[in-house]
Amino acid sequence: MRRPNLNRLAMFDAAARHLNFGLAANEQNVTQGAVAQQVRGLEADLQIKLFIRLPRGLALTDAGSRYHDAVSSALSIIDEATEKLKPSPPRITLSLPPSLAVKWLVPRLPGFQDQNPGLEIATLATERLADFRTDGIDLAIRLGTPPFPGLESRFLCRVHLLPVCSPAYASQFKRIENLSDLYGSRLLEDGHSPWNRHLGRPGVRDRFKVLAFNHSSLAIEAAIDGQGIALVPELLVRQDLAQKRLVALRLCGYIP
Repeated sequence: MRRPNLNRLAMFDAAARHLNFGLAANEQNVTQGAVAQQVRGLEADLQIKLFIRLPRGLALTDAGSRYHDAVSSALSIIDEATEKLKPSPPRITLSLPPSLAVKWLVPRLPGFQDQNPGLEIATLATERLADFRTDGIDLAIRLGTPPFPGLESRFLCRVHLLPVCSPAYASQFKRIENLSDLYGSRLLEDGHSPWNRHLGRPGVRDRFKVLAFNHSSLAIEAAIDGQGIALVPELLVRQDLAQKRLVALRLCGYIP
């Protein structure tokens, strides 16, 4: 009995799964005759009949069925071992705050990946400080002032807060010269409470309605929906401003 070669075993496996030489040939990208020839050669090597030829298709003999179970398992092991030989694509895991991920990173990811084919990017959106030793993080974006002991840092941009609202909400203000011109409107707070720095005088906050969110992206979406005025980093609303979903308000003496 001769040891069968791998090509014949692959042809046999395809024929045994499809029980049809034509379908097996399509899968293996060869002719139907080539599959039939390889199967006959395998049967000759093993000196045993593996298939019963039927008018329409094939049927495995008992020996053929048992042999296919073993061959299929062996080919799976070979495929798995071969796959493991392929080098893993480079992968970068980036940690950043949720609002920055939603409003700044995500719209830019397709373009970045097109320029860096083969690079896998994983994002971890969290406000929690990243621990590079235990979190599996390669890069992190956070608000802060260097130096950061033990870490290498690069400056991304300054945080410039901008009051924004929908065009429809802005239409109610004929002229804005002072904060008092906004009395009665709704202020949209995020988790950083930026409005507090501008409403510090006693009684001023009481002149407004306040709706609070725990993320800047939620306050931005509420502003787009016409619910009020959000005070958020300009970096997060550039696209919304460019597409006229939001407009910026200039509050002289309070916010640049």
